[in-house]
Amino acid sequence: YCNSREHICLHVEYKVISVLIVFLICALGIVGNVMVILVVLTTKHMRTPTNGYLVSLAVADLMVLIAAGLPSIADSLLGSWIFGHVGCLCITYLQYLGINASSCSITAFTIERYIAICHPIKAQFLCTLSRAKKIIFGVWVFTSLYCVMWFYLSDIQQVLYKNVTIIMCAYKVSRNLYLPMYFFDFGIFFVLPLTLATVLYGLIARILFLNPLPSDPKEDKNGYDNFSKVTKMLAVVVVLFAVLWMPYRTLVVVNSFLQEAYLDTWFLLFCRTCVYLNSAINPLIYNAMSQKFRAAFRRLCRCGRNAQANKAAYSVALTYSVAKETSTVVESTGHFSTEIDDLTQTDELFPDKKLLYPED
Repeated sequence: YCNSREHICLHVEYKVISVLIVFLICALGIVGNVMVILVVLTTKHMRTPTNGYLVSLAVADLMVLIAAGLPSIADSLLGSWIFGHVGCLCITYLQYLGINASSCSITAFTIERYIAICHPIKAQFLCTLSRAKKIIFGVWVFTSLYCVMWFYLSDIQQVLYKNVTIIMCAYKVSRNLYLPMYFFDFGIFFVLPLTLATVLYGLIARILFLNPLPSDPKEDKNGYDNFSKVTKMLAVVVVLFAVLWMPYRTLVVVNSFLQEAYLDTWFLLFCRTCVYLNSAINPLIYNAMSQKFRAAFRRLCRCGRNAQANKAAYSVALTYSVAKETSTVVESTGHFSTEIDDLTQTDELFPDKKLLYPED
């Protein structure tokens, strides 16, 4: 069957594989990035300058997954653009906005880490939450204005393919006219951030190497252990950004010089998958490398159960308190007091009171 209708088999195979992979990555990424945003915004001790940049990165990654990943699933299933002219313009704009904002957010927290570790005195007034909010606001204003051009450079097209008209969301003008813009994007939002990150993380590594961590955590008065752990986590985020974006960026640059663009279906799927994976994997990195994020994620997942447990514990404690106050027997009073002390200190009934959040 496949030998006689090979193109049909490959088409069905591509649909199944592409939809499954993209859906799983998008679902994981959307849930993970939403959790990052929630734990930082709803937990007071998580509201730090670095985490502010990570929230900005999570919002940008959500934008990429929703505006690029989910529409690609519809394209794979239906084989045609279904979101209309306005949808084409808005979705293309949001795709590039998310891509560029994520790159700028990575650059911002890289500079923040460098100042925090290499210039700790300046960091006291430079690396503040209020300043981080202003920088994040500036990042989104800049990228939002920069990406406005995509409202004028994209449009829907009707392509006749084997007597079937297919609607596509594509570029409005010839591919050759996009060459300067592609290289500007490649330089500003990929090469420059990675070059800057390489230099700054090299300087950070030098400082940490020249100031070895104390063997006893109690002697770590300057917090180098915390800085080292957070910096390692952010360095992994930068490395994954470079590796996972490399196939797509390289393909765009190479196709800019080819007379006929290289558009192999499976390689394009690989490039897209890497991009979506980059937007989905960061919450997993935070969970694996930061005990603070890991504890916050667990607390968020258990919030409903903990609320019920705390309510039940309060009810039991109140019952004991009433019994204690109404008791006229001295021995009985002491007995209830002991039980209340044990009850209010148990981790199972009041788990939130016992959570420790180290500074990593």
